[in-house]
Amino acid sequence: MIKHLGIVVVDGVGYRNFVLSDFCAEAIKNFSKVTIYSGLSATVYANHDLENVVIRELPIFKESGKTWFFRKLKEVAHLQQYKDDFYGIKANLAKNRAVSNSKRAWLTRLVFKITSIFHSENNIDQFYYWQQKSFAKNEVTKEYLQLLTEDRPDVLFFTHQRPPYLAPLDYAAKKTGIKTCSFIFSWDNLPSKGRMAAPFDSFMVWSQLMKDELHFFYPKTKKQQVAVVGTPQFEPYVLESYASLKESFYERFSSNPELKTICYSCGDVSTSKNDGLYIKIIAKALKTGKIPEVNFIVRTSPAEDGSRFSAIKIEFPFIIWNFPKWELTRKNHPEPWSQRVPLREDLTDLRALLQYCDLNVNMCSTMGLDFMLFDKPVINPVFGNVENGLYNDQKYLHYGHYERVVISGAVAIVKDENELINAINYSLENPQARLKEQKKLLNLQIGKPLKGTSSTMAKTLQKWT
Repeated sequence: MIKHLGIVVVDGVGYRNFVLSDFCAEAIKNFSKVTIYSGLSATVYANHDLENVVIRELPIFKESGKTWFFRKLKEVAHLQQYKDDFYGIKANLAKNRAVSNSKRAWLTRLVFKITSIFHSENNIDQFYYWQQKSFAKNEVTKEYLQLLTEDRPDVLFFTHQRPPYLAPLDYAAKKTGIKTCSFIFSWDNLPSKGRMAAPFDSFMVWSQLMKDELHFFYPKTKKQQVAVVGTPQFEPYVLESYASLKESFYERFSSNPELKTICYSCGDVSTSKNDGLYIKIIAKALKTGKIPEVNFIVRTSPAEDGSRFSAIKIEFPFIIWNFPKWELTRKNHPEPWSQRVPLREDLTDLRALLQYCDLNVNMCSTMGLDFMLFDKPVINPVFGNVENGLYNDQKYLHYGHYERVVISGAVAIVKDENELINAINYSLENPQARLKEQKKLLNLQIGKPLKGTSSTMAKTLQKWT
């Protein structure tokens, strides 16, 4: 019997996780036919060995005002349900509040007023029903219906559960009788974010912890198929195609092989505004000898171009900069940042940084897990709070997903300059001081071994068709 898998790749991170990993190769082994429905330009797949995979570039869906309103009702109602018990959700709810006097702002205020009373699961279902009605006759929705009617995949696998423009595609799948499955994209998506795009038929999650969170925040999923599969996000770290020698690392990053190496990994400017401050403190401490001589590498966020650090580059020429090789593939998109796509070379660079650097510093980022997978110590500087005038990054310590990290003791949390310098010196001298706690945290957050993640996922999807 011919089995046909449809894979929905919505953005550059999904491309990284599901195209640059072994997932497509494993999908081809388990299905007679594989089609990628791409939210990215079809040209990005040209240099990949995907001979047995059909690429379908999806037309771009843009919301009408009515669709936006009903989606907003659905998302804010979800946040209203859990705001009293989850700090991250409460913070996201506050971030959604309107501050201007535009028409959209007044509609947002109306959304908050309605959802302050009506935010049950039944209310959310009703809001989603209205959202569906609002886009059912949209021309792009009709194109999705035609596309899926022609292709008829047995299951449509969404590599992300959150982008709002996925709702019409899930709607089209359900109208054509196609099963849908979604992967929960990131460790913070359930305890911190708003409602997912659509009520998918089945789910894959990182760990038992994430499965429990899914059942808690989406009670109806208790009756659905949910598989713990790990995540392909980290699979390239065990694939030979991304390995490199230590000598190549020092040459690639123009660094001294006789010295230890610190890597500061940045967040994006919207959530990690104090990155520049932390980089400067480390650089000054190196200059004055408060930290012994090391190679100091800064990796910027793939979501931005690094221009916000231009002055620091000039002031501290000894800093080695790694600007992720992610190319912007198109601009005419509701979320242009989602169209930034990594080159294979960037994954090789990243894996080398994780493997050969001696210490990572970042502000409460997933990158902490990446470095822990290579048994490297991690420091989280969070100087900002509501009183000192800095961007309040200490709030992230209270988000559900990161509170567990803090409690685990797997990372060093530092709240001022002296603590940061002392933690760096201690971690360089005692790299395995938190190793036991790191292993325990990784076991909690990533439920399966990295090797074979894609195979597990493909076999699960095949079993569910």
